[in-house]
Amino acid sequence: MLIKKVTGIVVFLISTSIYAQEMGFEEYNPKSTLVVPEHVVKRAKFPFIDIHSHQRDMSTDALKSMLKDMDALNEGLMVNLSGGSGERLKKMVESINANYPNRFAVFANVNFENVGEKGWTENAVKQLEEDVKVGAKGLKVFKSLGLRYKDTDGNRVAIDDTRLDPIWAKCGELGIPVLIHAADPKSFWDPMDSDNERWLELKTHARRKRTDTNPAPWQEIIDEQHRMFKKHPNTNFINAHMGWYANDLGKLSQLLDEMPNMFVGIAAVIAELGRQPRNANAFFTKYQDRILFGKDSWNPDEFPTYFRVLETEDEYFPYYKKYHAFWSMYGIGLTDDILKKVYYKNALKLLPHMDTSIFPEN
Repeated sequence: MLIKKVTGIVVFLISTSIYAQEMGFEEYNPKSTLVVPEHVVKRAKFPFIDIHSHQRDMSTDALKSMLKDMDALNEGLMVNLSGGSGERLKKMVESINANYPNRFAVFANVNFENVGEKGWTENAVKQLEEDVKVGAKGLKVFKSLGLRYKDTDGNRVAIDDTRLDPIWAKCGELGIPVLIHAADPKSFWDPMDSDNERWLELKTHARRKRTDTNPAPWQEIIDEQHRMFKKHPNTNFINAHMGWYANDLGKLSQLLDEMPNMFVGIAAVIAELGRQPRNANAFFTKYQDRILFGKDSWNPDEFPTYFRVLETEDEYFPYYKKYHAFWSMYGIGLTDDILKKVYYKNALKLLPHMDTSIFPEN
């Protein structure tokens, strides 16, 4: 009897080992068995402006290739934030004007190297003026300002450095928006432990992890940005990635109330909105005139997830990058009036001298 029991245990262990699979959290990605109505949205309900795209190549062939995908998605206008400055930007604008002048736009960029050199500020402002005269529709500031750039004395260039004030003021004078990406998600600065929601992303993308003070505390960089916004009330700022407060819409509401010249783009934070559908819907309703559509990376296959979150009330569907969001999402079901504002109306108010004929009610 004892032998039979022991044998039974052994058989059982052997039997289960056939079906067991050793795996880490990185590999575990189960498919949901939940059966609920699905409304996959492959084409946006209204033409939209992608205020946050990055393109190195805007040659005739590249524009033609992108336009095919844009038409399939119902993308009316792509804003390329990587325009550079000088001759590079000029060639991009010339290509756009010669091919599809109402479907693409370019933002200029400022090179913040060598801040502190004699005449640096004046030269930067002059170059920006020339870029706008050529056809730049705005200024894009990359996260390297606040993270990487150092002045001629070797000090980190803060976002609210007074030597940069003439640039922000000039944008207000020229009537162009500043789309700025400051810092990164706060979790990149937090301890990489079992409490960190970005643990998987940091494990698979180790270079994104920062120490608490590398190169400055997260909150310090974010506060620099907000001080700069408040110092230049006549300039419109588009806070990329919802200023990394998409996970705290109460705090973001407070900031929007404090800074009427601040707008927010939803690029790369749709997963945060999709896990709080009722809260997000209330936020979009209250700030419907201050939110802009954006995607960030140009991958046509990923846009439908954005459409589904914004347009439907679907339940429990996955994000397309597990390392960004291992949770499932829900549609926030925006009304048509709000959708139109988020998709294109709010952006058109900020972009100077755009051909609006392809957009409804314009």
